Amino acid sequence: MPNFPALDCWFLTGTTASGKTGVGVELAGLIDAEIVSMDSMALYRGMDIGTAKPTDRQRRAVPHHLLDAIEPHEQYSVAQYVAAAGECIDEIKARGRQVLFVGGTPLYLKGLLRGIFAGPPADWEFRKQLREEAAGHDPGWLHGKLSEVDPASAERLHQNDTRRLVRALEVYHKTGTPISLLQRQFDTGRPAEQCRVFVLNRPRQDLHRRIEQRVDEMFAAGLVDEVRRLLERSEPLSRTARKAVGYREVIEHLDGELTLPETVELVKCHTRRLAKRQATWFRGLSECRFVPIPGRLDAGDVARRIAKKNLTQRRLCVRP
Repeated sequence: MPNFPALDCWFLTGTTASGKTGVGVELAGLIDAEIVSMDSMALYRGMDIGTAKPTDRQRRAVPHHLLDAIEPHEQYSVAQYVAAAGECIDEIKARGRQVLFVGGTPLYLKGLLRGIFAGPPADWEFRKQLREEAAGHDPGWLHGKLSEVDPASAERLHQNDTRRLVRALEVYHKTGTPISLLQRQFDTGRPAEQCRVFVLNRPRQDLHRRIEQRVDEMFAAGLVDEVRRLLERSEPLSRTARKAVGYREVIEHLDGELTLPETVELVKCHTRRLAKRQATWFRGLSECRFVPIPGRLDAGDVARRIAKKNLTQRRLCVRP
């Protein structure tokens, strides 16, 4: 059955580079909250520059939780995150303070709002076998295979979404039940006016400019050296850590596959794609209220507007 650990918490989310961290610190001060990170990559120790973690100054201003929680070689599921977040909620509320989730990982947001379908654990051998079979067939083979056993999932998944196609086939293989049936109880959300889920919504051109600036700053701050140090550790990076935008491209650079200028441009391109996927997720969640950010961000002003409007005014938070 679903578990809803965060129904009365605050949420500040948005795409990468939308300005969540600064607004979150300001908002936490206004509502007397502690911040719980909602970023799947910020969990990893040593992955600092590429994940744009809050600065030491920001962490001193407001207590932060679920940052630097695991080592880069460890795997971490949505179920583990929701359980850990639930513990944070209990501890923060016991201190008489509000809980503010800040981050842009949509699966974490959905899990906190609607509960989760944990499903069977990953079967890496089965996944490897599926991928090898798919490599020997025409594009769309995996999608066709899923259509035979779970037409509902196949209808909503693109044929190039290999990761989710493989997971859906894996769940059917392990349980004999289509994942679309198992996930149905988690599909219904609440109206936005009943929630405190605020999404920073920037114009596309402005967001792309901020993404390019952030990526340039990350490389100037030493992202390549950070990745090199991670690769020199005795334990290899987890699958999740290696696939993080910014890290996987630098790994290819260090392997001699890309020049540095090519790497920088590829990180910018992949970050823009990530932002587009995040925006699509947020639009699909009924709980979200969108906060327009026209022009330059004044974190304090935006935070005050969110705190003032909260649940009583909807003018600020019209869904795009």
